[in-house]
Amino acid sequence: MRKRAVITGVGPVTPIGIGKEAYWESLMAGKSGAKKIQFEGWEMDQYSSRVACPIDGFSLTDYLHRNKDFRYLGRTSEFAMAATRLALEDAGFTLDTIEPEKGRHTYRVKDMDPGNLGVILGIGAQNMDLCEKWYRQFLKHNGPKRVSPFALPHVQICSVPVNVTMAFGIKGIACSVSTACASANHAIIEAYKQILLGEEKIMVTGGADACITPFVFGAFVSMNAMSKRNNEPLKASRPFDKDRDGFVMGEGSGIIILEELNHALERGASIYCELSGYGATSDAYHIAAPDPEPVMQAKAMKDAMKRARVVPEEIDYINAHGTSTGLNDPAETLAIKKALGDAAKGVPISSTKSMTGHLIGASGGIETIATALMIKNRGIHATINLETPGEGCDLFYVPNTPIQKDISNAINNSFGFGGQNASLLLNRYDT
Repeated sequence: MRKRAVITGVGPVTPIGIGKEAYWESLMAGKSGAKKIQFEGWEMDQYSSRVACPIDGFSLTDYLHRNKDFRYLGRTSEFAMAATRLALEDAGFTLDTIEPEKGRHTYRVKDMDPGNLGVILGIGAQNMDLCEKWYRQFLKHNGPKRVSPFALPHVQICSVPVNVTMAFGIKGIACSVSTACASANHAIIEAYKQILLGEEKIMVTGGADACITPFVFGAFVSMNAMSKRNNEPLKASRPFDKDRDGFVMGEGSGIIILEELNHALERGASIYCELSGYGATSDAYHIAAPDPEPVMQAKAMKDAMKRARVVPEEIDYINAHGTSTGLNDPAETLAIKKALGDAAKGVPISSTKSMTGHLIGASGGIETIATALMIKNRGIHATINLETPGEGCDLFYVPNTPIQKDISNAINNSFGFGGQNASLLLNRYDT
């Protein structure tokens, strides 16, 4: 019999709320996390965009015991570790604290074989705060004299899932996926495959990113990709609106616990929804722009429906990639039409990024959580700041006001730079 996988825990660390209750409340209230930002010591006149969705006041020690190794961590790793604890505890697991040596605390999932748990995380741009910090030191001293021996290991993308495994004693697969803005969705797909193959019973998956750094933010400024509504930050992220002028950068982590169905049932876990299908394709078109004839975006959605044995008329909701850029929004709209045909006209679509901003590699993680919560709570959050739909944006995007609706089947889209497309199909789990 084919194995099945369900979501049993969620851990959102987002600009509009940390933890599922705060996150859900903000989503349904239409709260924006956008604000004007400043990089101390840098010439902000060179930054035409100065709007982002940061997580202010975050401290890893609010979620994990202080550890002497914390001083080496990058912000992306910190977000992922905090989100993992939230997700594991939300899934009903008890975490035992262990102190193998003085000043070093770790956790273990009680009554679980650590080899039955794995970690696959989507990371768009590694621990860039560390990368920039240590490169400045390298330049300042004209060489590596003042560079920490722990710098490189903690900068690397792979350090993020590795730090999660070390923090929670996870000994199954540990790896990272980096496909730009589609990273988290691709990670979830790979975690899903691990469960279907019987390799692990529980997967910690989703994504994390912390890209609000002088270089990464500045590079997106150079691409002219981000909103310049510096004096109206709360209105800057406006997917599908005719006055949109680019995305708003966010940061954080979205971690889910994906669990083999029988294992979840045997331990009496609460189930948010089932992951029953996915699609993953490539545009092979441009390093940064989506194909204006989005055949492969549409195929990702079609493949997700095919694997889940769902037809377009059975789709009740789509969580759009919805970036608020001039190129993405009409292309994604056309892709939805190509995938769903006439059924597209009646499907509610909304963009979580209108509130959280774009969390790059973490976006699919927090948006999968948003979709799971909408399925469970029978409501759909709005796309805020949508006043007048833009050209080519002519579907129902749930503008400004949330709606109540039973969702049996939902699609979550993530489309990354280079035409890396990943769609998930989540459905209500009925016993």
